[in-house]
Amino acid sequence: MMRYLGLDLGTKTIGVALSDETGSMAMPLYTLRRTGISRDMAELAALMEEREVGGVVIGLPVNMDGSKGERAAQTELFAQKLGQALSQRHGRMKTLPVVFWDERLSTVAVTRVMLSGDVSRAKRKQAVDKMAAAYILQGYLDSRKNSSKD
Repeated sequence: MMRYLGLDLGTKTIGVALSDETGSMAMPLYTLRRTGISRDMAELAALMEEREVGGVVIGLPVNMDGSKGERAAQTELFAQKLGQALSQRHGRMKTLPVVFWDERLSTVAVTRVMLSGDVSRAKRKQAVDKMAAAYILQGYLDSRKNSSKD
């Protein structure tokens, strides 16, 4: 098994989650305030190296009808740049599996859970991105578990 990194990309922040070493449970890690593509990539690459991440799951913002729009294209470009940052960091090609996972309504689902738990607006705002990243990552991990049972 391997550890996965889950990302929920926003224009101002990136929600970051990490799986356990068995690749079965996602945990919210932190919210990265975006400060520029180079710095964002360097921080994520360092985290992936430090935590020995073997794969990345990125929430893909598809439209409600399933079509891809501008944000999905930006997410796919981000994934390419992350791959480049990793290979530059290692001086050679280091290929990690990158999986896109449909993130439709992930923020809505996380917000509902926090509302039902009576989490204050300030705390919700602070936690929603990393929680959405964990929700996206957990969806992917669960799908892997379920497909291996078939």
